[in-house]
Amino acid sequence: MSSNAGETPYLARGVELLGTDSSILISSSKYLNEPRLREWVAKIALKKNGADYPPAAEMYELIQILQDLRDFDRLEDLIREERKTNQALDNWFNAWFCSDYTIEDLKDCAPGTVGGIYYRAATQGGYDVQIVPNFKPQTQWQYYSLRAGQTHDYEHILTGGGFNYIGELLPYWFRLATIDQHIQNKELAGEMNVMGILGTTRYLLRTVLHYPETWGAALKCIEQGIAIGRNSEPFWMAKMEDYWHTPLDEARRILGVRGAADLDTEAEGQIWSGVKT
Repeated sequence: MSSNAGETPYLARGVELLGTDSSILISSSKYLNEPRLREWVAKIALKKNGADYPPAAEMYELIQILQDLRDFDRLEDLIREERKTNQALDNWFNAWFCSDYTIEDLKDCAPGTVGGIYYRAATQGGYDVQIVPNFKPQTQWQYYSLRAGQTHDYEHILTGGGFNYIGELLPYWFRLATIDQHIQNKELAGEMNVMGILGTTRYLLRTVLHYPETWGAALKCIEQGIAIGRNSEPFWMAKMEDYWHTPLDEARRILGVRGAADLDTEAEGQIWSGVKT
């Protein structure tokens, strides 16, 4: 590349590479500095799907990487500050409610109720009600993380996202939008959304690269998830057990879920899984 500014390609202008005495790769980003995360991002962005390494395993790997990167003392300070001006969040933490049910506790819920829909999806799909092993949270961040896992499947139901790979995009983008909407401190909101943005990046890149016939369905899920997150109450704080026996439309009304419609993405989810090509 010529050093003459007039001959430098437009998109390449402004580059000023910095020198370093470091003997290893180094940047100002803690994420870029983590070799496991660099490998993870490259892998999940470019790979095809296959039964040998399912998407859930990708997230299990990511959880540990982020655990080692987080500044937990800073997170606790940010949450304490947020609670001073965010009454809904403060009430949620004060309640400190944690779920401890099994899927069999929902077996008597009527079809069409929140619990009935969940019971049918979980038993037919072979899903565990605990995405991560249950534990007693000792910190505010642990509590947030635990409850995010415990309410995830209900966010599928309430937002209209099917229990399949493309359907995952709806609760992903709902959560990304609702956190930004209802958490005032944007540093905290960003920390709460790190897992979600990395998780959903898998879908954005791999869908276009390898499963473009599912991209239209993916966009519908993303659009609906963002709209619900922007326009709804923060129903991710709700105690979902209170709505097991409530018909879905009524539960959405009570919880302030706005703009939800049930999207059928089963066929696209099968294609994206790599099972059907």
